[in-house]
Amino acid sequence: MPNPKEWKNKEIALRCLRLGSSLEGIGSYEGYTLFIDGALPQEELRVRIERCEKRYGYAKLLEVKQVSAARTEPVCEHYAHCGGCSAQHMEYDYQLAAKSEMVADYFYKNAKLELQVPKTLGAKNPWHSRNKTSLPVREKNGEVQIGFYRKRSHNIVDVRHCPIASVQMDTILALLRRWMADHSIKAYNEQLHSGTLRHIVVRNNVHQELMVVLVTNGPDLPAADALISVLRAEVPGFVSLYQNINTQPNNVILGQQNRLLYGKMVLEQPLCGLCFEISPLSFLQVNTELTETLYQTAIQMAHIRKEDLIIDAYAGAGTISLIVAQYAKSVIGIELIPDAVENAKYNALKNSISNAAFLCGKVEEELPRLVREGISPTVLVLDPPRKGIEPNVLAAIRESLPQKILYISCNPATQARDVSAMLPLGYTLQAIQPVDMFCMSSEVETVALLSKLDVDKHIDVEIKLDELDLTSAESKATYAQIKEYILEKFDLKVSTLYIAQIKKKCGIVLREHYNKSKKEKQVIPQCTPEKEEAIMDALKHFKMI
Repeated sequence: MPNPKEWKNKEIALRCLRLGSSLEGIGSYEGYTLFIDGALPQEELRVRIERCEKRYGYAKLLEVKQVSAARTEPVCEHYAHCGGCSAQHMEYDYQLAAKSEMVADYFYKNAKLELQVPKTLGAKNPWHSRNKTSLPVREKNGEVQIGFYRKRSHNIVDVRHCPIASVQMDTILALLRRWMADHSIKAYNEQLHSGTLRHIVVRNNVHQELMVVLVTNGPDLPAADALISVLRAEVPGFVSLYQNINTQPNNVILGQQNRLLYGKMVLEQPLCGLCFEISPLSFLQVNTELTETLYQTAIQMAHIRKEDLIIDAYAGAGTISLIVAQYAKSVIGIELIPDAVENAKYNALKNSISNAAFLCGKVEEELPRLVREGISPTVLVLDPPRKGIEPNVLAAIRESLPQKILYISCNPATQARDVSAMLPLGYTLQAIQPVDMFCMSSEVETVALLSKLDVDKHIDVEIKLDELDLTSAESKATYAQIKEYILEKFDLKVSTLYIAQIKKKCGIVLREHYNKSKKEKQVIPQCTPEKEEAIMDALKHFKMI
């Protein structure tokens, strides 16, 4: 194979084969994998190769010669460069299906599970759906830049309009730029660790009340009164202005010190029949409508009962704990951050919930301690950071062995890895449901339910498709040869079960040889359209159809 580095800046024609984990298109040129932002499967493209690594590269989309029916025109003027969104060129319904397929791929790669993942639950309106937006502020060549980071870069796209943020965000950004210019407020210089304003954070609730948080590189904030005056006069719903001080030379957005400069200390956010308080440091999912969808789905999925004792690991300010407490006997939340624990306790009092308690500590320490004291959960709720759970948390799960584990994650890759580690403990993955918490992006929130196997009732299902009688058509290629062909041509992994399904669909008769489960409504994963097309191609290649 030629040296890929020699292809840099070369313009080529290729076909997009599938989507990657960031919803970018993936194609192949002389066996070399190329990632193409903005491309959709089955489109014929003209691209320019811009960056070449050893095993893969990146290409810029120049022209779509054959357009997918799922393609639509992005509404944002910054979309081609901005890293805040990655899916505006797709019809929304297609985005939801693509995210489900992405989750299925992660569970196949990281957990060796072939899942028919349900369609991602979406928003009624994906635009202006975020209840929190954080934008870095930087100085470059004497100019102020406020926006999102460019794709695969730490450079900023200067944003004037954002269709996913609060409807008032554009006005706030324009006023802040004007205020900075009028009062000589310096933007943060990352290299020199100088300047005043580092980030702008805007939070809003269902009543469209707005909290503006200015993150500064020190305690000084000149002309704050002037900013308050223009925000009050020109931004409907503005009720709160905070200064957050962060002097650390890192990429963490918020520091730990807050100063209320104007208005309300907190915003009240109704959620699932309860009311939670939002402050600058509070954690809340970024889409209020889909947060309710997520939690309601989780509660229904787990069939929480009045006799359940629930432990909520990574409890934060107690959002999930207090919502599930309405359906359970009692809930114990475990959280590492002391301020979040105090918020959770206050939220319990505010909502008159007396069957929830909160502990400050590490999950891997507090969970085994509770078990040793005779407190074993029937349901364990996990909602860890993107990196997933630590190995010692898995050891704590092994010690407590709850009947059910409800695992909520914003990163299906680490979720699949963790689920794979729990299966040897006697758990089975009973259900999974993605939720489109981060509309127009490649991110997705996923809730999965694991249950302990009931040995008396459990029946293993073994599908021995490789021992089926061969027809003359089948004898032309083995399952292994078909898999190898598809992996080499399409960079896709397909199962024996999927190949058998498509063979049957094509009229290649297969003799059943199953040790079948006696469950009446056994769910067998069904081949996805993309993998069906690849299998059909292989069957034609081997002259089996």
